[in-house]
Amino acid sequence: MVHQYRNHPIRGLYLLYELITVLSFRLPYWIWRNLFRSRRPRSSWSLKKAVAVELVKRTWLISIRQADHTRVTQDPDVKHVWLNPTPDLLNSKLRAYAAKANVVPASIPGYWFDKKGVDTPIGARPRPGERVIYTLHGGAYFRYSASPKDSPANIARGLLKHCPGVDRLFAVEYRLSRAAPEDIAANAFPAALLDAIAGYTYLVETVGFSPKDIIIEGDSAGGNLALVLTRYLVENVGLVAGLPAPPGALLLLSPWTNVSLGLPPPGSRTAANFNADYLTIPDGGDYALRAFLGPHDHLDPYISPGSTDPRMPPVSFEGFPPTFVNAGGAELLIDEILVLVERMKNDLGEKVTYYEAPDAVHDYTQFLWAEPERTNTLQEIAKWVKDV
Repeated sequence: MVHQYRNHPIRGLYLLYELITVLSFRLPYWIWRNLFRSRRPRSSWSLKKAVAVELVKRTWLISIRQADHTRVTQDPDVKHVWLNPTPDLLNSKLRAYAAKANVVPASIPGYWFDKKGVDTPIGARPRPGERVIYTLHGGAYFRYSASPKDSPANIARGLLKHCPGVDRLFAVEYRLSRAAPEDIAANAFPAALLDAIAGYTYLVETVGFSPKDIIIEGDSAGGNLALVLTRYLVENVGLVAGLPAPPGALLLLSPWTNVSLGLPPPGSRTAANFNADYLTIPDGGDYALRAFLGPHDHLDPYISPGSTDPRMPPVSFEGFPPTFVNAGGAELLIDEILVLVERMKNDLGEKVTYYEAPDAVHDYTQFLWAEPERTNTLQEIAKWVKDV
């Protein structure tokens, strides 16, 4: 169903139909189905939370909007910059990836966020010791945007509200992937990585942040992107002229770590969460994989560091910075996230912090209704930021 009506001439009528059916039929049915606690996917959920998850699931299935990296959100309170591509910072391996997918570096926008009550000029030089969060939004590499007006911005504002010593955050509008037949295929891996490198380089070389004062944060697919960006920096610092050093810290919220499609094994935590999370298999998953992978194999440490496929090459996290990994106990990605955490702890030990919110769904920190889990998680992150 995902993207079926993206370019359809009657998509407006389809969305109107969805709105009418949600209000007149689906919403009353969801309330009735979850009226008794014993019938909810999680008995700990309130009726409000159970219905909210149903609504998010329906929205996820019919979502057709895709951000355009050639445009910016026009609003008086939106701070944006245009980033120059960085072709000279690509090693031979990354150039080969890009050539295979017919991807080239491009100019893209980025957005600055300020802590409430703070108004820092765009691109202002950092104060001595100032820290910044570099955020990479989620959305399966084909949804949402970095704009302050989109849903992932709730994560950015939550981090700024709670994290001490962080007064601003920078979000890059990386290119989103598209796949045939619904769309003209474009921007497969490593397009988003090329853009993430450009944004990170901007923070270091143009704005003047020391890499040790940068916290790279990513949620869901953005967590996947944060991982591969950090991996590229770790593996190539000192080998690629002009490439900045790795960041001081890494923050992963419900990271997508196994870019593959398949039913979870019986008895796994993922299988137990099958009917609780708003993510669905295979609805939307096939499109996301085809769009992001393009001609590439998912069995690659740059793409699926949480894969348990026996054909997967060894995955090392030597040299990675202190890392905070978060997951919801009711999300579909829980098992692959735990694989990632185990692998990171094997290489990094106590530098890895894992926090799980029981009964929370995937990427819940973007949903204002996901309380108290959302606030509790942001407070734990704030403690980690203070100590890291």
